[in-house]
Amino acid sequence: MTDLKHWPLTLLAGAALVAAGAPAWLALAVGLAIALVLPSAERAATLKPWTTRSLQVGVVALGAGVNLGTVWRVGTEGALLTAFGLATALLVARALGRLLDVNANTTLLLGAGTAICGGSAIAAVAAVIDAEAQDVSVALAVVFVLNAVGLLVFPPLGHALALSEPVFGRWAALAIHDTSSVAGAGLAYGATALEVATTMKLARALWIVPLTIAIALLRRRGDAKLGRVTWPWFILGFVACAALFSAVPAIAPAAPMIVTMGRRALVLALFLIGLGLSRDAITRAGVRPFALGVSLWAILAAASLPVARIVE
Repeated sequence: MTDLKHWPLTLLAGAALVAAGAPAWLALAVGLAIALVLPSAERAATLKPWTTRSLQVGVVALGAGVNLGTVWRVGTEGALLTAFGLATALLVARALGRLLDVNANTTLLLGAGTAICGGSAIAAVAAVIDAEAQDVSVALAVVFVLNAVGLLVFPPLGHALALSEPVFGRWAALAIHDTSSVAGAGLAYGATALEVATTMKLARALWIVPLTIAIALLRRRGDAKLGRVTWPWFILGFVACAALFSAVPAIAPAAPMIVTMGRRALVLALFLIGLGLSRDAITRAGVRPFALGVSLWAILAAASLPVARIVE
């Protein structure tokens, strides 16, 4: 049974969220609420292409906020730290996923989100592996919750451990998911912590590029049961956008507007993801992915602290 008569109201709700610049978690929650009140067996398939396109456009536009010169400098200085965090997160996620019997796509999304930059990495990888709505929503929900926890918990922990501002900045960049929460934690700790945390986090964000390309290549060579793979051409758009705004200072003032448009596109994508869910999909997801995400985050946060201290 369809719910076509409700589409105008549904689209109006989505447009309002995008126009208002609603937070990502709210867009996902509103979409999910509508899906539960107005269930439809056909909606998920109808929305899937639009969801993928919104994710891709959002990721490309976020490239305008990445200064390749700064990212290259910080990235080369902290290359070992970044490689450690990425490898640790993906390997531990794989092991925990098998232990907890979490499906491969959800495990990969949680690993990528924890390893790189939270929601943006999840969005990029989801667009490549053609992930189901419940896989993406679970991964994003875990990231949203842990971002809030990290923002509140990390600064007091840093003071309790007597961490210097540079060490805290590196630790926050390695252990907190989204860039916004990393910046918030750094700001609460001090100006130097904020600078170190945000620049290092931006450097980590560029790992979206090799990771998504590697995933596409490995999936094409691997087991077909893992699902269809979409070649990540949009990642080249992300790099091109970053390169353009880094190389042409005259257009730099437009970067915040482009980044805002990218974030609004991701808000739309999350609304559509929530809208494509169903009670059955939520039930099938269960609590194991949440246990995986929390365990992975705790392990990475504990392992990255001594690494952040070694560099000092």
